[in-house]
Amino acid sequence: MTASVFEPWNDPEAKPLIHFQNVTKRFGEFTAIDNLTIDIYEREFYALLGPSGCGKTTLMRMLAGFETPTEGKIFLAGQDIAPVPPNKRAVNMMFQSYALFPHLSIWENIAFGLKREGMAKADIQQRVEEMLRLTRLEKFARRKPHQISGGQRQRVALARSLAKAPKLLLLDEPLGALDKKLRQDTQFELMDIQEKTGTTFVIVTHDQEEAMTVASRVAVMDHGKIIQVATPDRIYETPNSVYVADFIGDVNLIEGTARPTGSDTYAMSWHEGLPPLKVQSPNSLSDGQKCHLAIRPEKVAINAEKPADADNAVQGRILDIAYLGNISTYHVELPTGAVIKAQTANTRRIARRAFTWEDTVWLSWTATAGVLLAE
Repeated sequence: MTASVFEPWNDPEAKPLIHFQNVTKRFGEFTAIDNLTIDIYEREFYALLGPSGCGKTTLMRMLAGFETPTEGKIFLAGQDIAPVPPNKRAVNMMFQSYALFPHLSIWENIAFGLKREGMAKADIQQRVEEMLRLTRLEKFARRKPHQISGGQRQRVALARSLAKAPKLLLLDEPLGALDKKLRQDTQFELMDIQEKTGTTFVIVTHDQEEAMTVASRVAVMDHGKIIQVATPDRIYETPNSVYVADFIGDVNLIEGTARPTGSDTYAMSWHEGLPPLKVQSPNSLSDGQKCHLAIRPEKVAINAEKPADADNAVQGRILDIAYLGNISTYHVELPTGAVIKAQTANTRRIARRAFTWEDTVWLSWTATAGVLLAE
């Protein structure tokens, strides 16, 4: 039996859990969210990704009910949520600071919201224990927040947020306070918990790796607009603009002009006296249109001799080498003055460097390795 693929956004019958309809949010003269329409589906782990000030936190605060749209509507499970106060929404928000009560035990922190709702004692007991199991905190139930680690406090905040079984959990930079290793471990824990509970998660982050790891779909934002929404692999392999290509991961951007040479194939003139680059790309461009070729460093091969059968080969000189353990990145200066990065995997334990600084090398890549972008 094959596992069914989770892609409700491709199903015309699927109804979104959250629907933003032409939402604009202004603070005085400043437009934080600009005529935005998006759909988020049930059980989705949706990431809002972008630089500081792009509007992602404002979007989340509107969902939570701390801000109201200046124009447009927000629907949760088909209901317009504008008139619903924050505490009556089936939405919970987990803040970056975790905001735990220092004088209460972990158990009491998780039970706090349930007690306020007047839940029966026996039900509270059962629910808190379920949350402790889910977040693997059973043995810390009696401790106070200052007696556990940062990663454990993060899990307490998560358990408390999920205790009331919200339809939607909002996470604002939830892993910002953790060190890199713990952050990576916690990302997988988050995904695991999200899958087990079936709760819809919306995470705000400026960390691309985090968004790419945890999310079913990533929405890349800039200046109050969503530039592209897609699955992490699509965002990485087929960005729709120079902005998205540049924001996600490492990329080489070569500027030039396009000339169509066939179905989805182009010759890209990029420097006088050098042959045009051969590109096969689905984006349609007109003859003579200015464009950028976006190509990831791992798709650029580096050789001492010119490869005989390469679609594209350019000669350059090594300026810099970054050794990152599993990969080495070579910064190669072309005769045009442009610097292209090429990456090689270090598969041997002792890397015998084939190339060193100032070496002349050939960089090559296939016609399908990059994507042509109009903007």
